[in-house]
Amino acid sequence: MRALQARASGAPTESAQAVGEPSDFANMIKGQIDGVAHMQNNATALANAYEAGDKSADLTKVMLEVQKAGLAFHAMTEVRNKLIDAYTQVMNMPV
Repeated sequence: MRALQARASGAPTESAQAVGEPSDFANMIKGQIDGVAHMQNNATALANAYEAGDKSADLTKVMLEVQKAGLAFHAMTEVRNKLIDAYTQVMNMPV
């Protein structure tokens, strides 16, 4: 009973902390979005440095970073689409 009450009040339970689950879903999603944005900013900065003629910017590294940022963005978009689909299905369930 106490575990259900703690879960309903939003307090983290011992089992959630032991498993290592995040206590706040919104913070987890925000962290992932910030990570993707950081990857994109790094890729853009590297590409700009290469275009400016910086000798430390290797073409291979630039291309890898751009591809990783694009893949991360695509994966984030797919996760968003799945979340929206799940939300729509839950909202359409009869009560």
